[in-house]
Amino acid sequence: MAIVKRLILVMVLIASPLIVGLLFTYDVIKIDWISGMEIQPDYRPMEDPLPLPARSIPIQGAAYIRGLGAPVNPVAADEASLARGKTSYDTACALCHGPEGGGNGAFSGFLVKYPPSNLIKPDANARPISDGAIFLTITNGIDDRMPALRDNLPTADMRWDVVNYVRYLQSTAP
Repeated sequence: MAIVKRLILVMVLIASPLIVGLLFTYDVIKIDWISGMEIQPDYRPMEDPLPLPARSIPIQGAAYIRGLGAPVNPVAADEASLARGKTSYDTACALCHGPEGGGNGAFSGFLVKYPPSNLIKPDANARPISDGAIFLTITNGIDDRMPALRDNLPTADMRWDVVNYVRYLQSTAP
């Protein structure tokens, strides 16, 4: 029995420095296991996506080309376009501009410094606004006044449908 106790004591004396050494070197000697998630690009929450490369053209074709002025509306203002435009308008625009485009949306009360524009009653002194100018305003927004809606309305056809719907609201306004 004494031999077993001595053997256990010797083993503890030999193993204890190894165990203590492993505790202190754990942070120094680490094996980093590769998993599929670690080698993928990551994006933090609220991080903007990467910008498009210079002079690139979207998959659905060029909506407009900078420097050539406002584009011409390629989408006919038929019933299907107006229905799609109303759906997109109600989702992306009505919160600020109101359901009829009068600038009285549910969120407009919070925009005291720059209230939303009245889309159905244009300024009498202003020059007429083209469909292309409305499209560019929807796409790029207005600095410090209106956000760009190219992410909310990702295809050019969706934005042109909204332009057609805004024109319909203007034509039916009292």
